Amino acid sequence: MNKASIAEIFASQSITPNSWLSILFLLIMAFVVGLFIYWVYRKNYRGVMFSNNFGLTLVLMTTITAPVVMCIRDSLQLSMGMVGALSIVRFRTAVKDPLDTAYMFWALTMGILIGAGQYFLAAIAVVGIAALVFVLRYITGKSADSYLLVMRMAGGAENAALQVMRQLRYQKLKSKTITAHGIEVTYEVRVEKSEAFLNKLLSLDGVNEASLIAYQSETT
Repeated sequence: MNKASIAEIFASQSITPNSWLSILFLLIMAFVVGLFIYWVYRKNYRGVMFSNNFGLTLVLMTTITAPVVMCIRDSLQLSMGMVGALSIVRFRTAVKDPLDTAYMFWALTMGILIGAGQYFLAAIAVVGIAALVFVLRYITGKSADSYLLVMRMAGGAENAALQVMRQLRYQKLKSKTITAHGIEVTYEVRVEKSEAFLNKLLSLDGVNEASLIAYQSETT
């Protein structure tokens, strides 16, 4: 591509009042769709620590992708150049939850559809995917939250504590330490009503301390 062809491309991209309105409408629509994806992500988040930065990234990803696609959709030269430029970009941020990758592709897809001017398809896609997310969330059900239970107690209270632990749907011993002052155990547990569970343990004779620490198991 020589200098003359580059100049012709930019010369053809003249901005009129109508195109200003089109660009503004595109950016607003992309931003609103990005906010909607962020809302769906927040409502269906199952991890221990919600990352607000990742949610904002979804909004920006949708908003940034749309004008890029709008710029290259009518120019084969620009689209080929954009593909070449993006092929050398490397992202090194690790995605901890595989489900977060699906949200990223969702945001990118919506940005591409809006930038390409496929507004009706974009509206159908964003509503349909959101409905699918909520349906899958409902089918799988709200699982009990995973915690690490750290409990300190006298030796004589261990059997009574185990009786309470067996009432849980899931409990797994992680560590057990026996000292001259008593026993300290760590369990991975899944509890729906954490406060009631702790009160039940603390009501047992010999249980001196019990605490729950938010924990995300690799099996969930």
